[in-house]
Amino acid sequence: MLSASQAFIASIAMALVILFCRALPFLFFSGLKTPKFLSFIETYMPALAMAVLAISPYASLRWSKAPYGIPEVLAGIVVLCLHLWKRNPLVSILGGTGLYMLLSRIIGA
Repeated sequence: MLSASQAFIASIAMALVILFCRALPFLFFSGLKTPKFLSFIETYMPALAMAVLAISPYASLRWSKAPYGIPEVLAGIVVLCLHLWKRNPLVSILGGTGLYMLLSRIIGA
Protein backbone atom coordinates (compact mmCIF):
# COMPACT_ATOMS: atom_id res chain seq x y z
CA MET A 1 0.00 0.00 0.00
CA LEU A 2 1.28 3.43 -0.88
CA SER A 3 1.72 6.08 1.75
CA ALA A 4 0.06 9.46 1.20
CA SER A 5 3.31 11.08 0.04
CA GLN A 6 4.07 8.22 -2.37
CA ALA A 7 0.55 8.41 -3.81
CA PHE A 8 0.92 12.19 -4.23
CA ILE A 9 4.26 11.80 -6.03
CA ALA A 10 2.84 9.06 -8.26
CA SER A 11 -0.16 11.26 -9.10
CA ILE A 12 2.10 14.19 -10.00
CA ALA A 13 4.27 11.93 -12.18
CA MET A 14 1.22 10.53 -13.99
CA ALA A 15 -0.18 14.03 -14.51
CA LEU A 16 3.12 15.19 -16.04
CA VAL A 17 3.26 12.18 -18.36
CA ILE A 18 -0.32 12.79 -19.51
CA LEU A 19 0.38 16.49 -20.02
CA PHE A 20 3.51 15.68 -22.04
CA CYS A 21 1.62 13.15 -24.19
CA ARG A 22 -1.14 15.68 -24.86
CA ALA A 23 1.32 18.49 -25.68
CA LEU A 24 3.71 16.38 -27.78
CA PRO A 25 1.79 16.62 -31.08
CA PHE A 26 1.53 20.40 -30.76
CA LEU A 27 5.23 20.69 -29.97
CA PHE A 28 6.27 18.27 -32.72
CA PHE A 29 4.09 19.63 -35.53
CA SER A 30 4.10 23.34 -34.70
CA GLY A 31 4.89 25.30 -37.85
CA LEU A 32 4.74 22.18 -40.03
CA LYS A 33 2.02 21.01 -42.38
CA THR A 34 0.10 18.11 -40.85
CA PRO A 35 0.96 14.81 -42.59
CA LYS A 36 -1.81 13.17 -44.61
CA PHE A 37 -1.88 10.06 -42.42
CA LEU A 38 -2.61 12.19 -39.34
CA SER A 39 -5.40 13.99 -41.17
CA PHE A 40 -6.83 10.58 -42.10
CA ILE A 41 -6.61 9.38 -38.49
CA GLU A 42 -8.15 12.62 -37.22
CA THR A 43 -11.08 12.20 -39.61
CA TYR A 44 -11.86 8.49 -39.16
CA MET A 45 -10.56 7.48 -35.71
CA PRO A 46 -13.51 8.80 -33.62
CA ALA A 47 -16.04 6.81 -35.66
CA LEU A 48 -13.82 3.73 -35.58
CA ALA A 49 -13.37 3.97 -31.81
CA MET A 50 -17.13 4.31 -31.30
CA ALA A 51 -17.78 1.31 -33.55
CA VAL A 52 -15.31 -0.83 -31.60
CA LEU A 53 -16.84 0.27 -28.30
CA ALA A 54 -20.34 -0.47 -29.56
CA ILE A 55 -19.55 -3.93 -30.97
CA SER A 56 -16.95 -5.30 -28.55
CA PRO A 57 -19.35 -6.13 -25.67
CA TYR A 58 -21.11 -8.66 -27.91
CA ALA A 59 -17.92 -10.65 -28.52
CA SER A 60 -17.87 -12.18 -25.03
CA LEU A 61 -21.55 -13.13 -24.83
CA ARG A 62 -22.53 -16.73 -24.34
CA TRP A 63 -25.32 -17.08 -26.85
CA SER A 64 -25.97 -20.72 -25.90
CA LYS A 65 -26.40 -20.08 -22.17
CA ALA A 66 -29.29 -18.26 -20.43
CA PRO A 67 -30.13 -15.38 -20.67
CA TYR A 68 -28.79 -15.73 -24.25
CA GLY A 69 -27.59 -12.12 -24.50
CA ILE A 70 -31.09 -10.69 -24.17
CA PRO A 71 -30.15 -7.79 -21.82
CA GLU A 72 -27.21 -6.76 -24.01
CA VAL A 73 -29.09 -6.96 -27.30
CA LEU A 74 -32.15 -5.12 -25.99
CA ALA A 75 -30.01 -2.41 -24.41
CA GLY A 76 -28.09 -2.04 -27.67
CA ILE A 77 -31.33 -1.65 -29.62
CA VAL A 78 -32.55 0.96 -27.13
CA VAL A 79 -29.27 2.88 -27.43
CA LEU A 80 -29.60 2.88 -31.21
CA CYS A 81 -33.25 3.97 -31.13
CA LEU A 82 -32.64 6.68 -28.53
CA HIS A 83 -29.72 8.02 -30.52
CA LEU A 84 -31.70 8.09 -33.76
CA TRP A 85 -34.59 9.77 -31.97
CA LYS A 86 -32.85 12.34 -29.73
CA ARG A 87 -29.39 12.62 -31.35
CA ASN A 88 -27.96 13.04 -27.86
CA PRO A 89 -25.13 10.67 -26.83
CA LEU A 90 -25.71 11.26 -23.12
CA VAL A 91 -29.37 10.27 -23.35
CA SER A 92 -28.48 7.23 -25.46
CA ILE A 93 -25.74 6.01 -23.15
CA LEU A 94 -27.67 6.60 -19.93
CA GLY A 95 -30.84 5.03 -21.31
CA GLY A 96 -29.06 1.95 -22.60
CA THR A 97 -26.98 1.53 -19.48
CA GLY A 98 -30.00 1.89 -17.22
CA LEU A 99 -32.01 -0.62 -19.23
CA TYR A 100 -29.11 -3.08 -19.30
CA MET A 101 -28.63 -2.88 -15.52
CA LEU A 102 -32.36 -3.32 -14.95
CA LEU A 103 -32.65 -6.28 -17.34
CA SER A 104 -29.52 -7.97 -16.03
CA ARG A 105 -30.97 -7.84 -12.50
CA ILE A 106 -34.43 -9.02 -13.58
CA ILE A 107 -33.38 -11.72 -16.06
CA GLY A 108 -30.29 -12.74 -14.09
CA ALA A 109 -27.30 -12.47 -16.39
